[in-house]
Amino acid sequence: MKNVFRIFSVIGFVVASTFFFVMCKTSGKESDIKISNKPYNIIKSETYNSAAVVSAHYLASTIGKDIIQKGGNAIDAAIAIQFALAVTYPIAGNIGGGGFMIYRSKDGLYDALDFRESAPALAHKDMYLDAEKNVIPQISLLGHLACGIPGSVDGMVKAFDKYSKLKDWKALVQPSIDLAENGFNVTAGQAKALNKRRKVFLEVNDKPIAFVKEDLWKEGDIMLQPELAKTFQLIMEKGRAGFYEGDVADYIVNELKSNGGIISHDDLKNYSAIWREPIVSDYRGYEIVSMPPPSSGGIALTQLLGSIEGYDLKAMGFRSPEVIHLMVEAERRVYADRSKHLGDSDFYNVPIDVLMQDEYNKERMSDFNPMKASNSEDVQASNLQESEETTHFSIIDDEGNAVSLTTTINTGYGSKVVVDGAGFILNNEMDDFSSKPGVPNYFGLVGNEANAIEPGKRMLSSMTPTIVAKDDKVKIVVGTPGGSTIITSVFQTIVNIIDFGMNANDATQSCRFHHQWLPDKIQIENDCLPKSTIVSLQKLGHEVISRGSIGKVETILINDTGTIEAAADFRGDDSVSGF
Repeated sequence: MKNVFRIFSVIGFVVASTFFFVMCKTSGKESDIKISNKPYNIIKSETYNSAAVVSAHYLASTIGKDIIQKGGNAIDAAIAIQFALAVTYPIAGNIGGGGFMIYRSKDGLYDALDFRESAPALAHKDMYLDAEKNVIPQISLLGHLACGIPGSVDGMVKAFDKYSKLKDWKALVQPSIDLAENGFNVTAGQAKALNKRRKVFLEVNDKPIAFVKEDLWKEGDIMLQPELAKTFQLIMEKGRAGFYEGDVADYIVNELKSNGGIISHDDLKNYSAIWREPIVSDYRGYEIVSMPPPSSGGIALTQLLGSIEGYDLKAMGFRSPEVIHLMVEAERRVYADRSKHLGDSDFYNVPIDVLMQDEYNKERMSDFNPMKASNSEDVQASNLQESEETTHFSIIDDEGNAVSLTTTINTGYGSKVVVDGAGFILNNEMDDFSSKPGVPNYFGLVGNEANAIEPGKRMLSSMTPTIVAKDDKVKIVVGTPGGSTIITSVFQTIVNIIDFGMNANDATQSCRFHHQWLPDKIQIENDCLPKSTIVSLQKLGHEVISRGSIGKVETILINDTGTIEAAADFRGDDSVSGF
């Protein structure tokens, strides 16, 4: 069954990705796809003078741009985009999940918002194990027991209260009400993804849902979500209470309790997003700012960049066997550390300071052999004393404020549970905990006690929303979906820009590779590298496997002339907007 989910996560965008690669990557401009007499203004790459937005759906990007033009800042745009994606991009956009946000003000102030889901009060360490302490297949992935307490709505409320310039909550929510009530045209990729999940949607939900039609979805069909529109109406009128209390809370609890779930009214009422200190590091004179635990992204990215900083990658050659070998060996060591040391820092003493030390990461690479691959069985986490379907958007407004936000319901369409009466999909983030030490989760990531299930605890994540600055000015705003590949995709995009001097579009569309310690394989996108390069890696001792697309990176780069370059990944329906 897990193989089926993996296929689902890739196949949904194959048709669209191939089309967009030809139509958009080559031109770098606009592709007007006529659907039901309405143009899909999908723009893969563009330059702007004042502000830019990059997200997974052109309607969400347009809404974000409009909010900025109406006087809002990057935070206002982020809130409107987050809600719009819950309508137009239900495979990952959500109000039934959570995420992380990095914010940089025009004055250089950084902040990090953790609105990650958390475990319900009735959750416990062995909840997904049978009597023999073996993991019960699928129970943490599919259905009502897989859901963590949603954090997206509370996160957006907290962001609004602290940083909104517009100060008009209704103006930020109304576009999503309109989209849900009036509908939008599904793309070819969305139709494919929805049809592939038709059977499992019907198995999990016993009431009619907006994501299943009498016949199959086809490109251009209009998706209407009247129940979701009513939910957004309550959120618009009552703010946080419109979701975590009242009718919507009743819908959530009734849906889960009647089907074996464990989230209660108290769980919802007690949930709170948290402002945290971001992870800040330096790479070749650039300031790298990313998420702290319970995201592993910021620490892992810091470790990866620190592990390769002593090498001249440009001289070694872009995508040369030498560069790939070096980066893979760094990834191998960092993911080994992730498996043992990273988790929710509110529950576990994560050794952040040690993991981020230059000396520590140099020591971890001290046994790097440029002529031979390591064996993951011999590369274990250090002994310290003291952690695929998501979506990301990047924003810079006309004042210079920037937001990098990654949000998720975990796998494609999360738990597949649609809340009856409320119309939104609940996450299956409980799978991101370590159900049992040493047993890999859906993404093949191995965890230990640091990421064990506990009531109120946030599950470890790979989300890596990142802002890069130089000379006290924003340089790069970047992030991506992709489960365990998120960290390495952001890592490679930053290296493409800083080390190889690429523009935003080339850095974003460049082919990708991934290694995560276990399984001990280099995963490379299909038709990504010359056969000679793969042979060279194999001669070094690496096992190389081909796979479908890795991530959907959203990149904003402010180049040396001050022009804003915005790039949306060709691997999805993603689109830029700006002015």
